[in-house]
Amino acid sequence: MQIYESGRFPIVHADLYRIKSVEEVAGLGWEEAAEGALVLVEWAHKAGDMLSPDRLDIDFSFDPAEPEGRRLAVLTGFGAFAPILARAKAIHRLLQGCGWLAAKRTFMQGDASTRAYERLQKADGSTAVLMISPARTNEPVIRFGKSYRAIARLAETIRPFIAMAAGLRGLGLSAPQIYAHDLEAGLALIEDLGSTGVIAPQGPIADRYAAAVGLLAHLHGQSLPDMVPLEGTESYRIPIYDLEALTIEVEVMPDWYLSHIAGVNLSSGARATFVNLWRSLLTEIVAAPTTWTLRDFHSPNLIWLAQREGLARLGLIDFQDCVLGHPAYDLVSLLQDARIDVPSALEIKLLGDYVRLRQADAGFDVGTFARAYAILGAQRATKVLGIFARLDKRDRKPHYLGHIPRIERSLRKDLDHPALADLRSWYMTHLPRLFEGQESR
Repeated sequence: MQIYESGRFPIVHADLYRIKSVEEVAGLGWEEAAEGALVLVEWAHKAGDMLSPDRLDIDFSFDPAEPEGRRLAVLTGFGAFAPILARAKAIHRLLQGCGWLAAKRTFMQGDASTRAYERLQKADGSTAVLMISPARTNEPVIRFGKSYRAIARLAETIRPFIAMAAGLRGLGLSAPQIYAHDLEAGLALIEDLGSTGVIAPQGPIADRYAAAVGLLAHLHGQSLPDMVPLEGTESYRIPIYDLEALTIEVEVMPDWYLSHIAGVNLSSGARATFVNLWRSLLTEIVAAPTTWTLRDFHSPNLIWLAQREGLARLGLIDFQDCVLGHPAYDLVSLLQDARIDVPSALEIKLLGDYVRLRQADAGFDVGTFARAYAILGAQRATKVLGIFARLDKRDRKPHYLGHIPRIERSLRKDLDHPALADLRSWYMTHLPRLFEGQESR
C-alpha cells in the first residue's frame, strides 16, 4: 500500500494480490490511510467489508470469442457512485442518439442549484450545451407536508425548463432550442447561445439593459396561457407565485442571514410580527393580475445575440422556475441585480422606459406598479440575503457573501417607500446594522 500526497487529498494505491485475510488488510493501517483519501485498490474483493460503501467497482476480463482477446470492463456503482454512474450512462445514450458522442466536452459552470453545464464542440466547430439537471429527491419536509422547494414553487425536475423553452420560443423570444432530452435522467442537449452578456467590466451595458426592459414590457402586455405543451399530449401547468411561496422565501432571511451574518436571534414574537407584516404586504401582490414571471431574469442569465433582431437579440437561459406572478418581480430582478451594481440613474431611467411602454395597456397604473416594485424589491432582497447566507453556511460557497453589501443597499432603498413604513420599523428595531451610517427616520 502506497500513499501519495496531492493538493486536495491523499491518494492511496493498494494492491491486495498477496493478501490472504481481511485481518492482514487491517494490519496495513487501511482504515487510517483511507480516511478522507482517494483510494485505488487492485484485488479489492480481498478487503471484504472494509471497502467503502460508496465506491466504483471495475471488473476487467477478456472476451475469449475475440481473436485478440478483447478487453472488457464492467463498471458497477455502489452507494453514492450508483447515481453518478447511472447519469454517465444516460449522458452516453443521449449523446450517442443525437450524434454528439464524439464531441469534446468542457465543463462550463455550476450555479447555486444542483445544475451543471458542459459545452460540447464537434470537429467541425459546431457547439451545443449539455444541461445536467437531476431531479431533486428526498427534500426535507418543513411545512404542510411539503419541502421548501415545493412551497416556493421551484422546479424539481427538468420538465419545466423543456416546456418553458418551447413556450418562450413560441412568442418569438430566444430561449435555447432543445436538440435532445431525457426527462427521467434530467438531461438536455440545448442550443449554445454563446457567452456574450449584457454587462461590461465597468457595469451594465445601457442599451442591452434597455432591450431587456423592452422584452419584459412586451411579455407583460400579452395575455399568456397558464399551460404550455411539454411533449406529445402532455402539458405543463405553470405554478402560481402565491402567498405561501412569497412568504416562505422571506423566512429564509431570519433562518440564515440574521443568525449567521448579523448575529441576531429573534424571539418567537418578533418572528411572528415579521411574517405577519410581510403577509399583509404580499396579499395585495398576489391579488394583482399575473404574467409569466421568469424569476431569474438578471445579468448572469441574459445572453446578447447581436446577429438577431428585435426582441430575439436577448437570449434567455434560466427560466425553469417560471411562475404566474406580478410583472414587477422580473423588473426588480433585472434592475436591482444581486450580483452587479446597477447605477441608480440607470435604474430610474429604465423604470421610466418600462412605464412608457406599458401605459397603453389596459389596467396599468403607475402608482400601483411603483408600490409593487418596492414591495417585491424588498421581498427579493430579503430572500436573497437569506439564500446567500445559506449558501455560505450550509453549502460551503462563501463567494456569495461578497454580494451581501449590494443586496443590503437595495433593501434599504426599497424600505424607503411609504408602503413599507411598518416593515422598515421592524428592520430598524431587529436589524440595526442594516442602517448603520444612515439617517434615522
